[in-house]
Amino acid sequence: MKALDDDILTDSVTNKLTLDSLFDKYLEIKMISDTTRTDYRWLWNRHIKNSIGSMKVIQLRQSHICSLYADMSRNGYSNKTISLIHAILHAVLELAVNDDIIRKNVSKGAMSSNYGRASKEKNVLSLERQKNLLAFVSESNVYNVYLPMLIIMMGTGLRCGELIGLTWNDIDMEKCELSVNHQLTYKDLGDGYRFHATIPKTDAGIRTIPLTETVCKAFESQRKLNAVLNRQFTGEIDGYTDFIFLTLNNRVLMPGALNKVLYNVIEAYNRAEREKAGQEQCTAALLPQISAHCLRHTVFTNMARQSMNIKALQYIMGNAHSNVTMDIHNHVASKRDIREEMEHYAKVTGTCYTKELKMV
Repeated sequence: MKALDDDILTDSVTNKLTLDSLFDKYLEIKMISDTTRTDYRWLWNRHIKNSIGSMKVIQLRQSHICSLYADMSRNGYSNKTISLIHAILHAVLELAVNDDIIRKNVSKGAMSSNYGRASKEKNVLSLERQKNLLAFVSESNVYNVYLPMLIIMMGTGLRCGELIGLTWNDIDMEKCELSVNHQLTYKDLGDGYRFHATIPKTDAGIRTIPLTETVCKAFESQRKLNAVLNRQFTGEIDGYTDFIFLTLNNRVLMPGALNKVLYNVIEAYNRAEREKAGQEQCTAALLPQISAHCLRHTVFTNMARQSMNIKALQYIMGNAHSNVTMDIHNHVASKRDIREEMEHYAKVTGTCYTKELKMV
């Protein structure tokens, strides 16, 4: 192999290697899930393949990468999206460094906080608004069928894929525990668009969440509701069956459908507030539109506001990382500590009522 300068090493093979080909090699040897692999491929094809993907690796310069990020910024992409693209590019080019194709990773220093628009702040419901929403759903003749699911979401902080992937085998009513060991995604992994069951991306995602009495009752109500509505999943998704949350056609609830439920409930709540006030605008009382992800963020935020032990919070939410200082100064001694934190949270939020909620 012949050294051309301080930055590049090349021979007859490597001097023809394109960034696209290097990415293919990266995906071939990288130990990642099929879902993540599909996500990476989609992002690459959308943002890199038709811009700098055909460039030879040895000819790539930092200015090319900066131009890509600047173009994405002008096209309205967020700093978070550009940062994700940067992370993939950096990892791919690091492979070229390790293989002695280039001496340094030209993506280093290319990313800046100035690229892209700031990510929109997630809508979070306050404790009071969370309680008001649950009370409204409880009294509604139309939306009370969603009350058990909403209580479960607010009482566990599950991710969307974790929630729709729940099966009755994951619930231990005697111990009042919920086992998170898989999630559902709706993607094309080379076999057409369909549901796939995958394990959590990190070990932290595999967890057992203690359930409060109210959340346990919500699961009991959901089981009764399914029986009344004759909802039962008779198929199988990658070995999993008997899913809890189903559509009218006894199909697994789609992520988009879950968000549609939240949209409709919020719209109905706000419409009722306007009628109650006798005017078209009563901004102070209205709730912001939220997605399943925003609702999870609400749970996370409200738990933190109640000074929940950071390690308990990290465990419940299934997050792999937390602030290093918090990691050092906080420690969860046992599963009992986590249960006590959950019970404390339930007492100060809408997931625990002094009067009985009108559940099935």
